[in-house]
Amino acid sequence: MSILAPPKTVVGKALTASVNIRKLPKVLLHEHLDGGLRPSTVIELAAETGYTGLPTTDSTDLATWFHRGAQRGNLPEYLEGFAHTISIMQTPEALERVAFEFIEDMYDDGVVYAEIRFAPVYHGQRGLTQDEVVAAVVAGLERGERTYGVEWGLIICAMRHMTNSLEAAELAIRHRDSGVVGFDLAGGEDGFPPKKHVEAFQAIERANFNITIHAGEAFGPESIWQALQYCGAHRLGHATRLRDDIIMLPDGSLKLGRLAQYILDRRVPLEMCLISNLHTGACASLDDHPFGVFFRGGFRVCLNTDDRLMSDTSMTQETTLATELFDLSLAELEKLSLNAMKSAFAPFDRRLKIIFDTIKPGFAAARTVLV
Repeated sequence: MSILAPPKTVVGKALTASVNIRKLPKVLLHEHLDGGLRPSTVIELAAETGYTGLPTTDSTDLATWFHRGAQRGNLPEYLEGFAHTISIMQTPEALERVAFEFIEDMYDDGVVYAEIRFAPVYHGQRGLTQDEVVAAVVAGLERGERTYGVEWGLIICAMRHMTNSLEAAELAIRHRDSGVVGFDLAGGEDGFPPKKHVEAFQAIERANFNITIHAGEAFGPESIWQALQYCGAHRLGHATRLRDDIIMLPDGSLKLGRLAQYILDRRVPLEMCLISNLHTGACASLDDHPFGVFFRGGFRVCLNTDDRLMSDTSMTQETTLATELFDLSLAELEKLSLNAMKSAFAPFDRRLKIIFDTIKPGFAAARTVLV
């Protein structure tokens, strides 16, 4: 198969100079609730909850600390900053506030639909049950939607290094009628393969529910294969190492391995996070990121932020970066939003409504700027 060249139209930096990327209707499917807090909120909640472990109480310095800590080139060290955000998300009020501010931030960033994920098991240090944790987050998301109109879905994460993934799956199923839309497996991949959690994913499948799995971020195609064939993943988080199953031929065409061909043929969505992938060492440089190979090769790719606080990013920044780095056109940016919305875990009629009532009109309006 050949990689299609970008359309002969306004692309890259010329496009970002002409169009307000922030106003484009964007869709976010991969962001962690405990990785996207505002530094000022972290400081205020630490004071309210009596948490004294922060490295600084200056908002600017704290932001710098989180960003610097995330840029060490490997996933385990990238995850260290979460100890602080999780520690201050231990009360219903804190959880609701963080969830509400997430929706507020999405509105300010031009995101029209967002799926947010987290592991409730981490938020019971002060006695909350996991059901109470989920209820508090849902309350904040609902309040945010009423205020700003941004639609959302909540994803429950199990952790690879823990043995309670079945309980997490059952928690997700219990709350599916109150806003939980799916189930995820997160955490460091090395030494913790997806197949160790098959029982949890079988429970999700028996409930006719949705599965996304972090796979191929810090480990090779084997992790992706297990996520799909052992655990039934409907989407893949990151999947940068799928590049190892693709050969670029001298004429620019791609030779796909069997795993890559399967993912392409089945239209398995790839939740890509450019800046985070650089910070965690999933790619050596942004120029090296496989997004361009996947997108031009016809894979169903979408852009995401992963952890806005840790990686100092936003959907506007990720979209601008992708546009300039890979010479994307407005039509291709629309395709990315459509890819994400088609792949969302929202019900089919809801997805169609957002596509035809919000995304397509939003990009049609943006095209008038380029005429």
